[in-house]
Amino acid sequence: MNALSREVPIDPGHAALLIIDVQNYCIGAGKSEYFHRSLREIVLPNIRRLQSACRGPGMEVAYSVIENLTRDGRDRSLDYKISGIDVARDSWEARVLDDIGRADDEMVFRKTSSSVFISTNIDYVLRNLGIRSLMIAGIMTDQCVESAVRDSCDLGYLVTLVTDACTTGSAERHRQSLLGIRGYCRQRTTEELLAEIAAVTNAHI
Repeated sequence: MNALSREVPIDPGHAALLIIDVQNYCIGAGKSEYFHRSLREIVLPNIRRLQSACRGPGMEVAYSVIENLTRDGRDRSLDYKISGIDVARDSWEARVLDDIGRADDEMVFRKTSSSVFISTNIDYVLRNLGIRSLMIAGIMTDQCVESAVRDSCDLGYLVTLVTDACTTGSAERHRQSLLGIRGYCRQRTTEELLAEIAAVTNAHI
């Protein structure tokens, strides 16, 4: 019988919170009312709570943003070129939202494809840090968040997706994405994960 399981509590000494694409570009014009309301009322407050819970015991908090590496964006993935996703290097659009207050020493991975694990060196960096437990939040659930979940799982991380700390264009899209990737990750609400963080960090004192 296979005793391995993804239903493993986070290891606070080897854990990181990864926040996907919560940047100025991704909250711009053209998004649905559902997206803006869920982001403002639920997702951003929950991300702030997760940041605080992880920073206290010294767990890593990291971010991905969509951002070109070249001035003309020639380094973008073919998909991003076809889709017209073009975020200028060092631009306001490429910055992490002020609403979630990235700390000065927290890492930002600048990506030019849907998956942060495809177009950055994040896997190399997380392994250098000894990360095994990866908590994921951000936008969009069924696009870049889902890509990060699938790829990090295949790379050997124990992934926890925070279900109410991510959002997308509609409630149905969000729900369908959660169903589609449940085989790649644990899924926890913010409240559930905060309680777990408190329990495992207290156990290590």
